[in-house]
Amino acid sequence: MLTNKHLVTFTGFRYYIKMHSQATPTLGDIEVDVVLKDIKNIHLSVHPPAGRVSISAPLHMNFETIRVFAISKLSWIKSQQKKMQAQERATPREYLERESHYVWGKRYLLVVEEKDQPPGIELLQNRIIMRVRPGTDEHKRRSIAEEWYRGQVKEAVPSYRFEM
Repeated sequence: MLTNKHLVTFTGFRYYIKMHSQATPTLGDIEVDVVLKDIKNIHLSVHPPAGRVSISAPLHMNFETIRVFAISKLSWIKSQQKKMQAQERATPREYLERESHYVWGKRYLLVVEEKDQPPGIELLQNRIIMRVRPGTDEHKRRSIAEEWYRGQVKEAVPSYRFEM
C-alpha cells in the first residue's frame, strides 16, 4: 500500500508516486508530469505558456510503456514547445502613462493623475484614469489596479449562497 509519497527509481528515471498516482519523470531536459487515471487511452499534452508536458495514462499501464511512448513523441513535444516560445506574449504592465490595459476584452489607455487625494480608478470611453498620490511606485499602482479589477468582477458576478 502506498503512503502519502514514495520515491521509485525505474530505469534511470525518478518517479514520485502520490496518493492520486502522479509521477514526474524527465526526458533529457524536459520534465513530464504523469498522472495515472481510470481511463482507456494515453493522452499527451503540452501546456502554454512555458510548454509544460503532461501525460495521462490508464492505471494498468506500467511506467516503462509510458516512458517509451514519451520518447517516441519527443520530436512532437519539442516542436510544440518551440511554437509556444515563438508566440508573442503580453509585456508586463508597468502602470505608466499611455500604457494599454484591457477591461472585459476592450483596450483602454492608462492616464495617471498624481493628486494628493485617495487613490482610485475611473473608466471612461477609451481611457482608464488612475488617480494616485505623488511619488506612488509601480508596486502600489499595481495593487490599486488589482483591487479595482477585483471589484469589477464582484460587481459583474452575482453572489451565491450555498446552503446545505
